[in-house]
Amino acid sequence: MNGGEGPPILWIEEIDTRRTAVAGPKIAKLGELGELDLDIPRGFVVTTRAFTDVVGTSELAAAIDARLTGVTPSDHNQVGEAARAVRAMIESQPLPAPLRTEVGRAYDELCRRCGPEVPTAVRSSATGEDSSDASFAGQFDTYLGVTGSEAVVDAVKACWASLFTDRALAYRLERGLDHRDCPMAVGVLELIDARASGVAFSVHPVTGRPDRIVIEGSWGWGEAIVGGLVTPDRVEVGKTDDRVLDYVVSHKTVMSDFDRRAGTVTDVEVPIEMRDTRVIDDHELTLITSAVRLIEDHFGHAVDVEWVLSHEGGRSRVTIVQARPETVHGPGGGSKGVKWDPAGYAMKYAFGTEDPS
Repeated sequence: MNGGEGPPILWIEEIDTRRTAVAGPKIAKLGELGELDLDIPRGFVVTTRAFTDVVGTSELAAAIDARLTGVTPSDHNQVGEAARAVRAMIESQPLPAPLRTEVGRAYDELCRRCGPEVPTAVRSSATGEDSSDASFAGQFDTYLGVTGSEAVVDAVKACWASLFTDRALAYRLERGLDHRDCPMAVGVLELIDARASGVAFSVHPVTGRPDRIVIEGSWGWGEAIVGGLVTPDRVEVGKTDDRVLDYVVSHKTVMSDFDRRAGTVTDVEVPIEMRDTRVIDDHELTLITSAVRLIEDHFGHAVDVEWVLSHEGGRSRVTIVQARPETVHGPGGGSKGVKWDPAGYAMKYAFGTEDPS
């Protein structure tokens, strides 16, 4: 196996969907959104070439192949044992010195652009992920609050290893796919200081109605939603006139926030005065809905969009951190009887982790 073409590191402004093969669809789409003058995080991608160079080296590749030989996808224990073994192989594999140096230099340059010891979101971007005709969404890992070049290197390898979670491995084995068919790029992006975050759908994700945008969001980062610790606010907005059709304020007692001392995103209590207040004001709703419409128009299909809301210089800023085809309501145009499940939608379509059940 060769190492592929192109450099092992690309900056986000160098990427669009024409470079999906090296940046993966998640990061390639993000780069393309930057060309629409939408706010996106600054950062770089460790390309699929780097993955191929490391995970595709003859010794490691042979060890992975040997461990997966004879694994039956329907045998959950067998799949789990094989998946854990392969992840350990990848995470313990040292990066070649030239690649480690390049990742370190790229992180140092990101700090120069964003500030010293910038915390990052390290996000998987496997080829085949987030496509409208495959169920890869959310199978792979994201790490928030990663600070320092050595920690970034470890998180990159952990993202590569997440190609071999139990669920992802079983999915490929059932379909006769090889991990070489979906090499993984990894985005290293500045961690936006999230006052609030959430996901927005350009169609109603339960009914499929195309005339409204549905937004859900909560204070801080979205991990508290994913963990089922908080129910986000839910908003329905008219797509053509930005009219707020419904705003359901939830009772929010927990939020995910970045702890600089610990260097990680952690759960903290929401101040009492914020627990029953709106997360998103009308102006911020307009910013989010405008971005969602622009993204839907650009790609020509319904989308779901992960957003982060921050305040800079007294002004609200909406940063788009992910966009993908919206597939919740299915090709039939709606799912009758489906109930709204904020944690389920967040786990499947935002914040990086899908419920394995």
